[in-house]
Amino acid sequence: GDIPEVLKIKDLIRWSEAKSAAIVCGCREEDLWFLDLPFYRTGTVEKRPATEEDIRIVRNCIETVNPDQIYVCGDLTDPHGTHRVCAWIIFQALVQLREEKGYAPEVLLYRGAWQEWAPHLIELAVPLSPSDLDRKKNAIFRHESQKDKALFPGPDDPREFWQRAEDRNKGTADFYNRIGLPEYYAMEAFVRWDGQANL
Repeated sequence: GDIPEVLKIKDLIRWSEAKSAAIVCGCREEDLWFLDLPFYRTGTVEKRPATEEDIRIVRNCIETVNPDQIYVCGDLTDPHGTHRVCAWIIFQALVQLREEKGYAPEVLLYRGAWQEWAPHLIELAVPLSPSDLDRKKNAIFRHESQKDKALFPGPDDPREFWQRAEDRNKGTADFYNRIGLPEYYAMEAFVRWDGQANL
C-alpha cells in the first residue's frame, strides 16, 4: 500500500485533474464537490466495501445541492469495479431520501469507456456537435494520470479512453441515422435508473 505522503500526492493529482476537466466543461470551481469517499482510500488497487459513512457523504451532497437530475456512470462491469460501487452508494442515498423525504432527483445513467447501451435500452439520446465532442475529449485529456495506457483498459481494446468515447458517441449517432432518424455528428446515450437500490 501507499504511504500517507504518496496518498496525499495522488489525492492532489486526481483532485486537480477532476477540477480542470470540470472547468473545461463549463463548471464553476465553487460549485464542485470532491467527496473523498472512505471506501476508496486504501492506498491499494483493492478498495474497501462501501459503508453507511460513504452513503451519508453522498446523501449530504445531494441534499445540499438539491439537483433535478444526477448523472451516474452506468459502466457497472468496469474492470476496476469502482463505478459499480459509486453507483451503489448513490442509489442507496437516493432510496433513503425517497423513503424519508418523499423525493429523489431523476437519475440518468451514461456509459464510459467500455461499452455503449444497447439501442433498445436507450431512453434519452442527446446530440453532440463537433465542438461538444471536442470539449468532451479535452475534459478526458485533463485526466493526465489516466491517459495513454489505461490502468484498467478491459480485455482486447488498445484504444485510449478518449478514442473509445469518440467512437462510442459517433457510433450511436450513426446507428440512429441508419434507422432513419435525424443525422447528427455524435450522440450521448442515457438510460433512466429504475429506482431500485440493488444493482
